[in-house]
Amino acid sequence: MVRMLYWLTAILLLWTATGTVRGGNVTYDGRSLIINGQHKILFSGSIHYPRSTPDMWSSLISKAKAGGIDVIQTYVFWNLHEPQQGQFYFNGRADLVRFVKEIQAQGLYACLRIGPFIESEWTYGGLPFWLHDIPGMVYRSDNQPFKYHMKRFVSRIVSMMKSEKLYASQGGPIILSQVENEYKNVEAAFHEKGPSYVRWAALMAVNLHTGVPWVMCKQDDAPDPVINSCNGMRCGETFAGPNSPNKPSIWTEDWTSFYQVYGEETYMRSAQDIAFHVALFIAKTGSYVNYYMYHGGTNFGRTASAFTITSYYDQAPLDEYGLIRQPKWGHLKELHAAIKSCSKLLLHGAHKTFSLGPLQQAYVFQGNSGQCAAFLVNNDGKQEVEVLFQSNSYKLPQKSISILPDCKTMTFNTAKVNAQYTTRSMKPNQKFNSVGKWEEYNEPIPEFDKTSLRANRLLEHMSTTKDTSDYLWYTFRFQQNLPNAQSVFNAQSHGHVLHAYVNGVHAGFGHGSHQNTSFSLQTTVRLKNGTNNVALLSATVGLPDSGAYLERRVAGLRRVRIQNKDFTTYTWGYQVGLLGERLQIYTENGSNKVKWNKLGTNRPLMWYKTLFDAPAGNDPVALNLGSMGKGEAWVNGQSIGRYWVSFHTSQGSPSQTWYNIPRAFLKPTGNLLVLLEEEKGYPPGITVDTVSVTKVCGYASESHLSAVQLSCPLKRNISSIIFASFGTPSGNCESYAIGNCHSSSSKANVEKACIGKRSCSIPQSNHFFGGDPCPGIPKVLLVEAKCT
Repeated sequence: MVRMLYWLTAILLLWTATGTVRGGNVTYDGRSLIINGQHKILFSGSIHYPRSTPDMWSSLISKAKAGGIDVIQTYVFWNLHEPQQGQFYFNGRADLVRFVKEIQAQGLYACLRIGPFIESEWTYGGLPFWLHDIPGMVYRSDNQPFKYHMKRFVSRIVSMMKSEKLYASQGGPIILSQVENEYKNVEAAFHEKGPSYVRWAALMAVNLHTGVPWVMCKQDDAPDPVINSCNGMRCGETFAGPNSPNKPSIWTEDWTSFYQVYGEETYMRSAQDIAFHVALFIAKTGSYVNYYMYHGGTNFGRTASAFTITSYYDQAPLDEYGLIRQPKWGHLKELHAAIKSCSKLLLHGAHKTFSLGPLQQAYVFQGNSGQCAAFLVNNDGKQEVEVLFQSNSYKLPQKSISILPDCKTMTFNTAKVNAQYTTRSMKPNQKFNSVGKWEEYNEPIPEFDKTSLRANRLLEHMSTTKDTSDYLWYTFRFQQNLPNAQSVFNAQSHGHVLHAYVNGVHAGFGHGSHQNTSFSLQTTVRLKNGTNNVALLSATVGLPDSGAYLERRVAGLRRVRIQNKDFTTYTWGYQVGLLGERLQIYTENGSNKVKWNKLGTNRPLMWYKTLFDAPAGNDPVALNLGSMGKGEAWVNGQSIGRYWVSFHTSQGSPSQTWYNIPRAFLKPTGNLLVLLEEEKGYPPGITVDTVSVTKVCGYASESHLSAVQLSCPLKRNISSIIFASFGTPSGNCESYAIGNCHSSSSKANVEKACIGKRSCSIPQSNHFFGGDPCPGIPKVLLVEAKCT
């Protein structure tokens, strides 16, 4: 084990010293990408520039580089850059050139996934909604209007990169570009216009002459010279391989977690599982792996797609706030180092596969001079096995791969985690629990007489709002001759959310889900004698981002009945958006355009505002909205995203409670916080919290590591030992307890070694703990410490 740690340390030091890269001529063959004549095994990480702020980019890229990442991969977001036809935006979080130059400044490569359809849980899959209104438009098909605008946008992005000399062929960092995105999922729906569109898109891209290769992900019919690549969690098992022997095996999306939608739990993917499938892909001659996401970030504003939460891939190696998530970050870093240590053999050696058992294989790369590297695979997910390889015996934990850079010494096993575990905590910094700190504004309910847009039918929601707002009011009026009559109200909607108001009174609320956006709202309403005004507020929670014929998708009301009368074909009045949105009352200037009142009315569709100071220090900041229902939040006029705390998972908890406030959004004092609350929230329950890593934990056993290594983040030291047991503690760093064997000096000795230090090393040895607590029994050391 000591020899293994020495080897890994040497690899990491060598790798760090030689980490700088430069652009140059990029080609490929059946083995890998070739940069400046050198074959490369490349590890890539997705970081999307609009899902963080420019002041975060340098730190995110630096942490990715420190984690062994060679390439930063990003989509290009068409509807961000061209929100209105012919009107382009490349400032702030949309400053693509600045982002790519930051990648270059840190000596990494870049992969630009231009699409321009990207999906990515981004509203409308990245397509600008104005495309919808172009006559004859069919998205992502051999359709002339779509091809014209797609080529126009892709060409503009390529020209922008060329003008800044950002392609590797010009000395820049971009070594790879992508056109389209997972088109094979929908290609058959377009019949003969699908394959012809694929051929057109490939030729269009290649003819832009970027000097670097193009890829199409999940597109096994990608035309030459475009490379087909794999997306998914198990591409070492599922990828059929390149569609030509002259193309390399590329994995463009290795999902480090999975996107989350309101009403569903977080998907947890372990560091061990990710490492296993990456190692298997490399063992089967893969040469490029991109982690999707390496940093997920935040879906600010209304950029999240339908029902997608505001936090994006928070379980990535770098969490939503940019903090390192252990052990995922550290375990993958060690994997990269182990693979890079034998990359020459992996790229140039003869590849052979040997059986080591019914569920065990050896993938061997043999050099011309007898040297070799091997990946020993145990596919048995239930038990550890012992295998014989080249006359040596190796124990392989269940569902794991051991890497032997010299076919002798095991330097890394995917199931054995050396990295510490960290725990992230949210600490309340400011409370708003005084009613006097808040002011409120009641969003007015429109009446039919005051609407200017009219139709004798129910209009489709998205076609009417054109992505300018989540909200569309449907209003009508009718005569009732019976006084104070109780009537059954029934509305059917294609989604996503509906609030019903009758004569200005909130009468009901309903919503769909990610799996089924359509729903019905049935409630009892009280009608008055004479004219009754009905106002129905339809709301989308992001636009759809995937599927064939996206331009045909619908949302909003499709039928309304009160008692036995059908109002579907009736004279309706419409209002796009809310008055508060139109007046921008979430900004300092806009907030002066309405009369705010003291907090006191707890009813739906309210605006709330308060002021707060930025927390001291540099820790990330989050807004705890656990006391609210559904809506959107702004800080100093910038939207930090939608929230929907009231939509609980099957476990009875919100899908997201904390919402990221980037430091770049804040000023030292007097920050304006404004919330639009659709339901009945409780603003005094909101807190402004700071986010930090507060706990670290390590594990060592006689067969795995000789010591527990603990390290707090910068400017934090170990202040207390939460748990320490040398003996047979049960569980692991995620859940533990003292076992039958336990050294009574465990905690005291660890405290002596660690308290007051930023990092410490605790040997897993009888000597350190003053004796053997249980002779003859294999012992484990498990320690968790608090960082302050």
